Amino acid sequence: MVSDSASTRVNLDAASGLPLHPLAREAWLAALDDGWADPARLYSSSRRARQLLDGALSSLAAQLGCRVDELHLAPNGSQAVYGGVRGVRSARARVGAHVVHSAIEHSTVLHAAAEGPATAVPVDLLGRVSVDDLAAAVQADTVLACLIAASHEVGTVQPPTELPVPVLVDACQVVGRAPLPQWDLLVASARKWGGPALGLLAVRTGVRWVSPWPEEDGFPGSLDLPSVLAAAVALEAVALERVAEDARLRPLVARIRAAAGAIEDVEVVGDPEDRLPHLVTFSVLYVDGESLVRAFDEAGFEVSSGSSCTSSVLEPSHVLVAMGVSTHGSVRVSLTRDTTADDVDRFCALLPEVVARLRS
Repeated sequence: MVSDSASTRVNLDAASGLPLHPLAREAWLAALDDGWADPARLYSSSRRARQLLDGALSSLAAQLGCRVDELHLAPNGSQAVYGGVRGVRSARARVGAHVVHSAIEHSTVLHAAAEGPATAVPVDLLGRVSVDDLAAAVQADTVLACLIAASHEVGTVQPPTELPVPVLVDACQVVGRAPLPQWDLLVASARKWGGPALGLLAVRTGVRWVSPWPEEDGFPGSLDLPSVLAAAVALEAVALERVAEDARLRPLVARIRAAAGAIEDVEVVGDPEDRLPHLVTFSVLYVDGESLVRAFDEAGFEVSSGSSCTSSVLEPSHVLVAMGVSTHGSVRVSLTRDTTADDVDRFCALLPEVVARLRS
């Protein structure tokens, strides 16, 4: 067994969130000294804070492909989702309140959509939704469609989508890792790219949307300038590394897919090619997910199981259920910028040993 010390532990749950990127940490600490003042005031320290804020917002908007006035901030990705769905429903109330979404959206999207009439569109065995099925689900009172850019659970990338209603794209797993699809509203979470807890909602000019937040700048609560600056710096850093990281991580994920697939009664799920570069999920028959997570944790590897958004209760993944694949003993592995080839080799060597021991 690998030592349980912090120096030897390997986190393989990047999809849940990452520690602060080193450059983001530096920016955050610097902003505590240089950007502490209220950027809405007129004195010198406030003007300096305003400069830092404007620069950070311009950087974030450029990376997301939007204008600064189209960008709204929230405390986290979940609040950004709720702001997007509620804002469209409020603005288009005369049309209706019906929302169309894929069956594999993040639980936050499902909960937001369920606040009114909604239709879940099924996916195939790879976790991909049909654009035709999405279009067919649009009704006269449909005001919004929600589609995840790439599955947070199995990594499958969704097809380009054009619909007669605005499309809210959950890009939390994609920003900083892959090109962004077309969108009318876009949600992102800075924790996924090594920033602090910060949600971003971009709304295209022309989309009917009313902010559900009382503040004019779209930020519910006091503005945390150090976090905004750290998020911008982290995203700039990972964007510069994206192509190289994609090329580095795909072969490592392929090793894990091969190692898991070589074990009897283990099913690797999701599209093997058109997928996120860092994520793989497999299901192990005759073993429960909690036991697998604990066994890997004891060996120094941190992975997730169950639904990625409700893993504290280890319920069967609603994504895997919707795909029609095995939900028993599901394990999601997602590689970080610090994951090495040696880490992956050790995990692959450990995998059959853990499965055999638990099955016995």
